[in-house]
Amino acid sequence: MKVTSRTPEALSDKKFETIHDAHYWDSPQFKLVSDFEPKGSQPQAIEKLVEGLKKGEQFQTLLGVTGSGKTYTVANVINQVRKPTLVIAHNKTLAAQLYNEFREFFPENRVEYFVSYYDYYQPESYLPAKDQYIEKDAQINPKIEQMRLAATASLMSRQDVIVVASVSCIYGLGNPENFQKMGFELKVGDKVQRKEILEKLIDIQFERNDLELMPGRFRVKGDTIDIIPGYFDDIIRVELFGDEVDRISEVDKQTGQRKEDMDYFFVYPARHYVIPEEEQKSAIQSILEELEERLPELGLLESHRLKQRTLYDMEMIQETGSCKGIENYSRHFDHRQPGEQPFCLLDYFPDDFLLVIDESHQTIPQLHGMYNGDRSRKKSLSITVSDYPALLTTGRLSLTSLKST
Repeated sequence: MKVTSRTPEALSDKKFETIHDAHYWDSPQFKLVSDFEPKGSQPQAIEKLVEGLKKGEQFQTLLGVTGSGKTYTVANVINQVRKPTLVIAHNKTLAAQLYNEFREFFPENRVEYFVSYYDYYQPESYLPAKDQYIEKDAQINPKIEQMRLAATASLMSRQDVIVVASVSCIYGLGNPENFQKMGFELKVGDKVQRKEILEKLIDIQFERNDLELMPGRFRVKGDTIDIIPGYFDDIIRVELFGDEVDRISEVDKQTGQRKEDMDYFFVYPARHYVIPEEEQKSAIQSILEELEERLPELGLLESHRLKQRTLYDMEMIQETGSCKGIENYSRHFDHRQPGEQPFCLLDYFPDDFLLVIDESHQTIPQLHGMYNGDRSRKKSLSITVSDYPALLTTGRLSLTSLKST
């Protein structure tokens, strides 16, 4: 198990300054809850790890056989260091086990779970030997998607956060700056029109459905707006009196009973991939300009295939806000330069956070493999099918980049 700390000095090349909810700095401290105390070699291990982090040591390794209490030792380190923490495991089963253990140790803090949300995933690819193009096909697990959204929302709004993740944390994710900026706050007493709230919800990918309410949807009855954020189970009810927010409360989705009254609630987007309208227009223009540059370099068949595919995608994005394989165009939407790494979960963390790699002898090779495998697939796809070089900058964070954290 490797433990490392990311410091502000190591982030001089960070792409943007992390933006947080206004209540971020008021979040509680970590509080470890346990019926037992560190014993044997655990106190010495905890002391040395904490001391190393305070000295600024970038990498430390904790060794121990199965059942020796490494997770409990790391929990004690987190409790003393008091930094947002990312724990990476090499598979979903181990990640789920660690997630449950950390939830027991920190019941009063936010412990989140971030793994791949696909029940089934067939990536877009091309087999040159057969001249066979395979279209992307996927089935998303809504519960895991909800947990992923909860992880990023917690990182934006609190400091006492532990995220247990699989290697999915290096996969491309939406721009965290847009995720924060496009969210909006509701306060009791605010002057705001009902129409304005509804327009903001639509802009951040919420769907109106007055019959069936589920995460990422809202309904309207008179001056009452019921919202279930993508990262929430219960209903957030906003009651208006004219053009003023009169009451905000959490309501049990199953029973309809009011659970808690609130003075304030921040609504984050219902999806990670949200783009302001003006940025969407400029990105589409940039994509079409690159298309015109590429077409003369291709043969008749390839140019026809690329033009047909790209124009169809642009029309889908303009009409619905998304398309299949929208990540292929993420460099344009994020305004990144060719070769610049895409955003991922690590970009949602503040400048200074703790990184724990569990079973590092297996996890680190897997990080290598996932990055190189994805790049190999997209290189073949880019050269032989779409001839679209932006594909090569839409994948995952490389281990070299991860080490710089």
